[in-house]
Amino acid sequence: MLSLIIFLPLVVGLLLCVVRLPDLVARWVWVVTALAEFVLVVTLWVTARPGSSGLWAEEQLRWIPSVGVSYHVGVDGLSLPLLGLTAVIFVAAAAYAFAQHDRPRLYAAVNLFLQSTCFGLFAAQDLILFFVFFDLSIVAMYLVIARWGHGATHRRSALKFFLYTFLGSLALLGAFIGLFVASNPHTFDMVALAAHPPLVGRPGAATLVIVLLLIGLAVKTPTVPFHTWLPPAHTDAPTVGSLVLAAVLLKMGTYGFVRIAMPMLPESWRQWSWVIIVVGVVSVLYGALVALAQTDLKRTIAYTSVNHMGYVVLGVGVAGLTARSDEVARQIAVTGAVTQMVSHGLITGALFLLAGTFWERRQSYALDDYGGLARSAPRLTAMFGLAAFASLGLPGFSGFVAEFQIFTGSIALAPVTAVALLGILITAGLFLRALQRVFTGPQRGASVDFADLSPHEVLAAGLLLVPAVAIGLVPRPLLAVITPAAQTLIRQLGG
Repeated sequence: MLSLIIFLPLVVGLLLCVVRLPDLVARWVWVVTALAEFVLVVTLWVTARPGSSGLWAEEQLRWIPSVGVSYHVGVDGLSLPLLGLTAVIFVAAAAYAFAQHDRPRLYAAVNLFLQSTCFGLFAAQDLILFFVFFDLSIVAMYLVIARWGHGATHRRSALKFFLYTFLGSLALLGAFIGLFVASNPHTFDMVALAAHPPLVGRPGAATLVIVLLLIGLAVKTPTVPFHTWLPPAHTDAPTVGSLVLAAVLLKMGTYGFVRIAMPMLPESWRQWSWVIIVVGVVSVLYGALVALAQTDLKRTIAYTSVNHMGYVVLGVGVAGLTARSDEVARQIAVTGAVTQMVSHGLITGALFLLAGTFWERRQSYALDDYGGLARSAPRLTAMFGLAAFASLGLPGFSGFVAEFQIFTGSIALAPVTAVALLGILITAGLFLRALQRVFTGPQRGASVDFADLSPHEVLAAGLLLVPAVAIGLVPRPLLAVITPAAQTLIRQLGG
């Protein structure tokens, strides 16, 4: 079933490229495929159980045996929530793009290809397979921004995105080769490398490998100072491109921390934990402060992604602090970090979908162009307000569940990390300011005769906000999957 989940969108996308279907049929094919993927992931979630290796739905075939590379896929409590997130995001993307008029058949095909790369990366249990899907996702997103982006600089933004993230992937490849060379027997298998970390007791080589890993994954996350490609890419990407980039592709970096760096380089992760914590705190505060200074709605949301992904980095960083040997606090921080990956994808994805309506109706994201929008667009006002409050971490939303766990674990292990709480306060201020400037007061400028959300736009945003509320109110089903995997990760990390 797992291979079917990975490759079904790719096969359908190739068929759309070959068969010249009418635009309406192509749109429905994308919607039906996305719904089928969602059903398959839910079925996997309900029916699959861990095997002897700890993986669910594990599949393995020989691929390049001369260098120990195999087609090895499987999921566990760290990756299954991200597969679920990916399935939900692409259903929302297909629903939102139903009104796409610019070559919709090709647009659907490229996004289906992108969906396959996302599923493949989160299921990969071989480093080279991980690398292949990582690079293919870069190519697919480059095509989305370069071909369907808007604004005078969208091709430049696409190129900047490609070069930055491709450079990060080269750093990852160097780290993967280092792990292969150090392992005995030589292997790229992620399960084997996590069970027997190859660079224990070799600090020089381990330092080189973890630096390459941290750079490659930090670029994709992105964290300060590797974040500069993100705001222009988001601003110039089409709405669905921004949705997938924020909700899914950014998680590839943070997922790499918990899947590769922490279990395969436990000594180095513990040694570098304070560096990672500082980067996380700086990203939280810097992202919030720079978002506060923006006058462009989409760039504001983009910088809040730097802020929110900083919480994830903080959570995984404190897991390396072993001086107090508080395993419970470390496990809570990791659980919160994985929950934050899911929460950020849902909430920020919804914000980008709603922000896209501003460009589609008025070709402007400038906050000063709008005012009193609540009069002409009450549905947009209600949904944007809901998403904004969810983003600042109010109780009752998934963001609160995630951030509460991150700060509980972090402050218990390193009280100084409480300074990152200022990020929540700043985020609250910037969203309240945006809501006041855009939606309240007298109508002005582009708000006059602004068309409210259409049914397919309400559906797309609702598909993301409903699970964000559900997780906030009833988090146990998600946490029941993540927590055992986080406990296993802490045991692998040792200390």
